Amino acid sequence: MGKTHIRYTRPFLYNYQRKILDDPARFTVTEASTKVGKTASHVIWLIEKAIALPNLVLKGGGHPPPGSSVWWVAPVYGQAEIAFNRMRKQVSNKAFFRVNESKLRLTLPTDVNIYFKSADKPDNLYGDDVYAAVFDEFTRAKQAAWTALRSTLTFTNGPCKFIGNVKGKKNWGYQLALKGKAGEPGYSYHRITAYDAAAEGLLSYEEIEAAKNDLPEHAFRELYLAEAAEDGSNPFGESHITACVKPISDLPPVCFGIDLAKYTDWTVIVGLDINGDVCYFDRFRKDWKQTTETICNLPDLPMLIDSTGVGDAIVEQIQRSRQYAEGLKFTPISKQQLMEALAWAIQNGEIGYPDGVITGELESFEFFHTPTGTRYTAPAGFHDDTVCALALARYCYINNRQNGLYAFS
Repeated sequence: MGKTHIRYTRPFLYNYQRKILDDPARFTVTEASTKVGKTASHVIWLIEKAIALPNLVLKGGGHPPPGSSVWWVAPVYGQAEIAFNRMRKQVSNKAFFRVNESKLRLTLPTDVNIYFKSADKPDNLYGDDVYAAVFDEFTRAKQAAWTALRSTLTFTNGPCKFIGNVKGKKNWGYQLALKGKAGEPGYSYHRITAYDAAAEGLLSYEEIEAAKNDLPEHAFRELYLAEAAEDGSNPFGESHITACVKPISDLPPVCFGIDLAKYTDWTVIVGLDINGDVCYFDRFRKDWKQTTETICNLPDLPMLIDSTGVGDAIVEQIQRSRQYAEGLKFTPISKQQLMEALAWAIQNGEIGYPDGVITGELESFEFFHTPTGTRYTAPAGFHDDTVCALALARYCYINNRQNGLYAFS
């Protein structure tokens, strides 16, 4: 049977993309801004590796056998599927690949397989011999996935390119990047910022500045500047916390945020005035009946109440007499959204609060990166009830301002 010849022309690449793809290091680690073409460029690299694979000369002589594989690995199935679909669209000849959608497999006319794998269950990555790999969003995946993937590259001496956003410093991805920065044998490091992409014309400077204004400082630094923030550091910024301190407002409240006590915690009620400043603050420990009565004695204004756990039943009782009361369950995602919105307000001077308990909790508050997202919490032995109530009040304030429930002068 004769050889199959594939005619290939490399698509356009930006300068920084080409530099990474042509880097001869076996393991290239790229920490990059969001939306700078990481996935698109590395789809090209993996196609090139697959095309060249039948001609690869192995250490012991000969070539890889028919059916050999290269892999694209992503933290979860959905991300792997995105890359799978992008690669299909990348090739102009739609009949070029034999497509197996259920296995996320693309097979070249040369019988080389390109698999798109989820790293969610690392044990499923063991077993195959892989000749090249891309580990997409590696900083969001489990270290055990890299351990498994590394084993598949051992027999083949295959290369791997790591691409992802920065996710703090206390994780295996950050340590891997340090290997590249240190120039350890076989490793190299690349960093792409949003401004690098803007200089190439891929992003606009206006969009970057808009993101800078919209996001908390630590989130912007990681997502757009590829700069790692310290795990355990303060998400609000101590200087920003201090800048928002002012006497408690004597204007009437327009909304409330309420965090209900759990175990040894406090119930905290925060009211904001028409300018978004704290004008009401109460912190207490009472039984559920007394807590419900205290809340029902507040003015009938928009209020957002922590309804996690037993809080759900309390919110239902309050809603019988308070038409604007709403509950919100704390999940890792909802808490992250609340805290990032509060961080934005503090860093942009859009909120004011008195010195004391509020500033104390804000200053001790921390964030930590996990494989599933960013966790916001108080350190062991500290409370975050006041921070949560303030975040709920801020969310309620913004939401009801947008819905026109109260007017602004």
